[in-house]
Amino acid sequence: MAISDLPRSERPREKLLSHGPTTLTDAELLAIFIRTGIKGRSAIEIAHDIINQHGGLVRLLSSDCTSFCNTKGLGPAKYAQLTAVLEMAKRFETSRAKEQQFLESPDAVKSVVSLNMRALEHEVFACLFLDNRHRLICYKPMFNGTIDSASVYPREVLKAALKYNSAAVILAHNHPSGVAEPSRADIEITKKLSNALALIDVRVLDHIIVGDGYQVSLAERGDM
Repeated sequence: MAISDLPRSERPREKLLSHGPTTLTDAELLAIFIRTGIKGRSAIEIAHDIINQHGGLVRLLSSDCTSFCNTKGLGPAKYAQLTAVLEMAKRFETSRAKEQQFLESPDAVKSVVSLNMRALEHEVFACLFLDNRHRLICYKPMFNGTIDSASVYPREVLKAALKYNSAAVILAHNHPSGVAEPSRADIEITKKLSNALALIDVRVLDHIIVGDGYQVSLAERGDM
């Protein structure tokens, strides 16, 4: 059945405009992006197949160009469009975070960090450098690692904090395994960086660990 044969209230685009994007399934959202189906198959049906083929929407959105373009119904033009949309979303969240007080809105921190890290297949350690009102100056990936770990060098973090004239820092890294529970090494590097940054009067406010669909705050856990 073509999407045009569905009742207007069940068509993805009309459903989004009437009730908002959160009411749509992953396949319905992707169908709006795909736009058209093929003979005998609607865009929603194709979207279902594509999502299943990639093992979920998040994995599809984080796939590389080759994998994405090898999927029937997609191609370089769609990959370019999707990459642009994802980059706009990242910049939107980062820009919005710059206008907020992080101490009053911890969810804003998790939102920015998660958007930038949740689909990564290797471990990345990043810093959010803040001014004296705890507003975001810069989100900066600092170190890349293997799928298991990342080497973190306090000296480089101190240099960046001085460069941005930061008053405070929030640490963040992802666990590609999807499990966001902090390890002993995570807690130890947090304390090590906190002690090092304290020498230049820069506070470490939190360390966010990003897993698959959720984030853990070491400050909330009392592990700082």
